[in-house]
Amino acid sequence: MRKASMWLLLGFLLLPVGCVPSLHALYTDQDVIFDQSVLGVWAEDGSKETWALTRGGEKEYKLVHTDEDGKKGEFVAHLLKVEGRMFLDLYPVEPELRQSDFYRDQLLRAHTFAMVLQTEPTIHISYLEPDWLKKFLGNQPAALRHEKINDEILITASPKELQKFLLTHLKTEGAFSEPSELKRKKS
Repeated sequence: MRKASMWLLLGFLLLPVGCVPSLHALYTDQDVIFDQSVLGVWAEDGSKETWALTRGGEKEYKLVHTDEDGKKGEFVAHLLKVEGRMFLDLYPVEPELRQSDFYRDQLLRAHTFAMVLQTEPTIHISYLEPDWLKKFLGNQPAALRHEKINDEILITASPKELQKFLLTHLKTEGAFSEPSELKRKKS
């Protein structure tokens, strides 16, 4: 069991820092939308980090995230709308590792998500705060299905349960990060 926890934690390393991982997507097929206005390359002012969104399918995006050091990560992304609120669900593409298939099969890919507050003329996104969630679930563990692994939270709730939880805490102080503003980069 300890080895399983270690591999699960290694899987978390595939996720963007500061995000809360979820075993299940935030969306159902009925929630997914496609908004052409978010296509393009986006970045915060003064940052080398970029988010390049291209069409990946009928209602799906391909996201290539490039960090400050130029390292890239690819994700399948879905934009969704729930009760008038928009979110972005990210799921890492199968990594191309040099290790054996057995090793690669031990890594857990998980969903992460951001609340999308605005898409034009700039994108404003906010994340569920991991520290707030740990404290909240420490006091109210039945509020959202989850597992605690090496002091990290892995959400195990269904999409609808997770949506309900997020919508309930949209205005809860400290639940979401201050919004990041991404501006479209000129080609």
